[in-house]
Amino acid sequence: MSTTNIFTPFTEEELMPKEEKLEIIKKGKQFSIGVPKETCLNERRACITPDAVQVLIEHGHEIIIEAGAGQGSFFTDLQYSESGAKITNDPKEAFGQDLILKVNPPTEEEIDYMKPNTYLVSALQINLRDKDYFLKLAEKKVNAIAFEFIVDEYKQLALVRLIGEIAGTVSVLYASELLALSNGLMLGGITGVRPAEVVILGAGIVGEFATKAAIGLGASVRVFDNSLSKLRRLHTLVDSRVPTSIIDPKELSKALRRADVVIGALPRLNMTPIVTEEMVMKMKKGSVIIDITIDNGKVIETSELTTMEDPYIIKHGVIHCGLPNLTSRMPRTTTKAISNFFLSYILNYDEEGGFENMLVRKNEMKQSLYMYKGRHTKKVICDRFGLTYHDINLLIF
Repeated sequence: MSTTNIFTPFTEEELMPKEEKLEIIKKGKQFSIGVPKETCLNERRACITPDAVQVLIEHGHEIIIEAGAGQGSFFTDLQYSESGAKITNDPKEAFGQDLILKVNPPTEEEIDYMKPNTYLVSALQINLRDKDYFLKLAEKKVNAIAFEFIVDEYKQLALVRLIGEIAGTVSVLYASELLALSNGLMLGGITGVRPAEVVILGAGIVGEFATKAAIGLGASVRVFDNSLSKLRRLHTLVDSRVPTSIIDPKELSKALRRADVVIGALPRLNMTPIVTEEMVMKMKKGSVIIDITIDNGKVIETSELTTMEDPYIIKHGVIHCGLPNLTSRMPRTTTKAISNFFLSYILNYDEEGGFENMLVRKNEMKQSLYMYKGRHTKKVICDRFGLTYHDINLLIF
């Protein structure tokens, strides 16, 4: 009896039974996002626009927005609900989601509304916080991410940079308003009229955009910073048209006496101010000081925190503005910028399988946390408020 050869394209090895491979579904997608209404500091910015809501909902997320959350940025509840968000009148519902997107840090009462293990993403404004805030968050075992610590893959402070670009430009535009109010001067240069003198302290992102705005208006600008590399970078960016200097008290004092506008754009966390009260007393009457980084430490000794209702105070005949949320003066632009950032931020984490997976795999994600499951993970905060420090790398590996 002849055996017939059956033709098969597979080898004997390939025909052997193998263990079944099951598809592993990436967890982390489709979490709920709560966007509460801002309640303090006359906050007018929001974290997300209706357009971004639509994209996130198409990606399977559930979004709960407290009624009126977009009002300050001129986005209506109707626009959000038409984009697919659920509108709630109960702040507890907005705070009861897996991820909370907020501009200002939550109040103690708002912390009570949160579930344990929630991800909170908000600004920190460390200069305005106290120890109780951190202890209260720790009780709730919250995972807290601060705008100020969010780092991208190039080790850049991505969101600080973005808001800094707006803050730098807004500071000069607002200073020109205040200057016109105080002594009728126009910031720009007019043919035959000496331009206003602007002194900018800090050559980082905020300083860079303040410099560009002031030059654009035609002012005469001087920039001071203690970092030569930052000054050199600024020089390259603005075609060397701006005189720069290291912070030398004598040179600074001379520049301040001539200045019409002073912009403080140097974070001074746990450090002494650069401009002393004595220097301010020698400044021209009616000149304007805007201390942008006041929520991160004063650059000017005489500056104080101010609010949207009373945006400035007058000391020694000089107008001082210390708004911690200066970009709130341009809320719609700022909201669009923050929203663009968070849209790509959340979608990026979707691709990688959610926040928990990212914490294990991405070092920059770990760096953005100042609290992980109720443990304090930022040394700078622990030193300032006397809290127990936990190395994030020992908690997640």
